[in-house]
Amino acid sequence: MDIRSIGTKLLEFMKKYRYVILVLVIGIGLMALPGGSGEPSSAEPTQQNTEAFTDPTEKLTGILSQIQGAGKVQLVLTLKGGEKTVFQTNQDTTDGEQNSTVRVETVIISGSDRGESGLVQQILAPEYRGAIVVCQGADNAAVRLAIVEAVANATGLGADRISVLKMK
Repeated sequence: MDIRSIGTKLLEFMKKYRYVILVLVIGIGLMALPGGSGEPSSAEPTQQNTEAFTDPTEKLTGILSQIQGAGKVQLVLTLKGGEKTVFQTNQDTTDGEQNSTVRVETVIISGSDRGESGLVQQILAPEYRGAIVVCQGADNAAVRLAIVEAVANATGLGADRISVLKMK
């Protein structure tokens, strides 16, 4: 086999499978881009929710009162519990002949005032139990539906946990 015959066979192969080769080249190029693995790089810190929970009742009441036909609105949200703080931990596993032990330690950071506290990894907002909305336009079914949808989208509650009542 000479080089010309190898070249022509390679050219025929590339013409036949050009789209497959193109997809492979693009895929390899995308994998070479930074952050292409889907996991955060160890050089860049991950963004965690460490903000304190703020009650959305006032903001949501203002938004609900802007729904056409709703009129004056009052809102009560009930919570299952308070917010939960998740602390960063280190975990060591020691395997022995008969048993293995796992040691979990909370990461402690020292402040400038020589105080120590746990490193907060995440603050979980409380879950909602239900919502009661009292408004002037609750006698209109379209207004009730719009309010239920708005509260459900804002809180994650199902429609069965949201009551919309007529204001006197």
